[in-house]
Amino acid sequence: MGPPGSGKGTISRRIAQSFGLQYLSSGHYLRECIAANTEAGVLVKTYVERGMLVPDHVMTRLMLPRLEQVIGHSWLLDGFPRTLPQARELNNLCQLDMVINLTVPFETLKDRLSERWVHPASGRVYNMGFNPPLVEGRDDITGEPLIHHDDDKPEALMARLRIYKDVAKPVIDFYKSLGILHSFSGTDTDRIWPYINTVLTNKMDTPHSDARQTQTP
Repeated sequence: MGPPGSGKGTISRRIAQSFGLQYLSSGHYLRECIAANTEAGVLVKTYVERGMLVPDHVMTRLMLPRLEQVIGHSWLLDGFPRTLPQARELNNLCQLDMVINLTVPFETLKDRLSERWVHPASGRVYNMGFNPPLVEGRDDITGEPLIHHDDDKPEALMARLRIYKDVAKPVIDFYKSLGILHSFSGTDTDRIWPYINTVLTNKMDTPHSDARQTQTP
């Protein structure tokens, strides 16, 4: 978990690669559904095109069947759940081992997002300051044009952060009450990473009970 620009994708990929976890991104899955023009994808597209959040009942209908397919594996989930109803539905399906929450100062988020460019089709994110594309304005893999979202501009970012805080606080409190929330603060992903890595290493080295062996970080 974390606000826009907090580095969730970067941290998630590092965790997945370092600990051999299956990386499940709700954003990637939504884009797949839209591209495949499935019934669910068409429904999701109507919300995305209008800049609206996908409702809880639509997100759970999309994500829970996907997660049921990998219950017997170790996985890392990025982008879901976003709301308390989604978190409760997920908790009914499986018991999580750990929830990681990233907290980053507003000024850092603003600086990151002002330099963020995205490849719409894949969701690949570039930053002109620390992760620029090989060719300016072009995706490294496809060569297609990158875009800069209007909602990454400072005025829109303030509104996005207010919405995020309102929606995320009940989710954070929920996981805190379950005793599985770990929060990490900082302005540099490379400096936050060693602390996350240490906590996860200790977690992986701790023997699990039989009931929790196939659950997720």
